[in-house]
Amino acid sequence: MDNQKKDQIKKSGRKPKIDPAKHRYTISLNDKENDRFLSLFEKSGMKVMAHFITACMFDKAIRTVKIDMNAVEYHTRLTNLYSQFRSIGVNYNQVVKILYRNFSEKKASAYLYKLENQTSELAKLCREIIDLTLEFEKKYLQK
Repeated sequence: MDNQKKDQIKKSGRKPKIDPAKHRYTISLNDKENDRFLSLFEKSGMKVMAHFITACMFDKAIRTVKIDMNAVEYHTRLTNLYSQFRSIGVNYNQVVKILYRNFSEKKASAYLYKLENQTSELAKLCREIIDLTLEFEKKYLQK
């Protein structure tokens, strides 16, 4: 009966690794070294600290990701501004339809003239935004 148990192969559980990592080492860091280590680990973008340490020890390529919060904030505000421009365009179309439907041709034309002046000012503002964005990209994002 003992021979039968030995002959049976268990197929449950996790498959054993071909080359398991069974050697472990510990290091001690002071506060300053630990802060530096943690900041390097955060900059690397790696999820597992052990992988980061082995990459440092064996001179593997370590990726560092630096996020410029000013660029992120500028992009966020620019996106919000873009959505506001889209809503202005939708409202513009609705106002023109309402003017021609509810007012006479002469009165609607007078209101549309005022609306055209405001639209031209908005177009100038849009051009300034585009110029500022191009300047920002040249200065900060091309590095």
